Amino acid sequence: MLFHTLRTAKARAGAVAAIAVTVALVATGCASSGGDTSASSSAGGNSGNLAITFLPKNLGNPYFDTSDKGGQKAVESFGGTFQEVGPATASPDAQVSYINTATTQGVGALVVSANDPTAICDALNEARSAGVKVVTFDSDTDAACRDIFINQASAEGIAKVQVDLIAKQIGGSGEVAILSASANATNQNAWIEQMKTYAASQYPGLTIVDTVYGNDDDQTSFDKTAALLQSHPNLKGIISPTTVGIAAAARYLQTSEYKGKVALTGLGTPNQMRDYVNDGTVTAFALWNPADLGYLAAFAAKALIEGTITGAEGDKFDAGDLGSYTVGADNTVLLGDPYVFDKSNIANFDF
Repeated sequence: MLFHTLRTAKARAGAVAAIAVTVALVATGCASSGGDTSASSSAGGNSGNLAITFLPKNLGNPYFDTSDKGGQKAVESFGGTFQEVGPATASPDAQVSYINTATTQGVGALVVSANDPTAICDALNEARSAGVKVVTFDSDTDAACRDIFINQASAEGIAKVQVDLIAKQIGGSGEVAILSASANATNQNAWIEQMKTYAASQYPGLTIVDTVYGNDDDQTSFDKTAALLQSHPNLKGIISPTTVGIAAAARYLQTSEYKGKVALTGLGTPNQMRDYVNDGTVTAFALWNPADLGYLAAFAAKALIEGTITGAEGDKFDAGDLGSYTVGADNTVLLGDPYVFDKSNIANFDF
């Protein structure tokens, strides 16, 4: 199967063992460039304050339900205090009040998946000035607004696997559209730019004709899928780099005349995509383990609180069951490579 070279047999076995969370997901994620993190390093903080608050893009999102459960597992394993807060809707400034409250409460760290790269920066830097360590995960802020970013996979890797998958499914050429999350999602936008660059260089016959936004809402994504197919009668494939979008698009295709004619891939979870893979609506898709992402983010927060790391490149810290990690360029820690799911392996996963 395409992209299986990214995983050895040992890694696959480890992934099966690690993925124990059984909720369906609905995702988005991010990448950002480096910057000054001095606001945090100069703050006082409390090395014994292991109160860690997770702030996802929005509550009630199965993807973040899973990632935050991974964070809770980690926090409880090292004797900290876990809290999850967040808005009902993933709008650019909806997280500000929750950041301010956490700062007032004097938590040790905030673990945030940002709805916008800049809209929450002032609030985050106020928190850092008060001694709160700030970890972003899944979707980053500008680097000057946080101490460390836990990235699910490199933007290049995420883009490459999705373009390779759709190219294989449509024979390397034809019209393809992208069904994204929100227009402000930094991770989605980074991936899409990488997709366009990679597709142009590796698959000159593949044309990305449109990008639409379902705002990580099931019905909106469903309707956008229908509109794409009506607007582009020669469309051969859809890439949806968001778990809400790919599931909604698959649901539309499953009972439409386009099933088996228009290919669909992107980022999804085994539990939400299993039926679509088994009945042939979808051939293959990719993702990482969001529970591991939250777990890693919690251990990074612990290391920052305790002063084991500052977030500088080359810092090393222990991440419990996941082993040891090293901070890379731009104060970023990479969870690992994406993994491809298809009919040959999807039954082995439950998340």
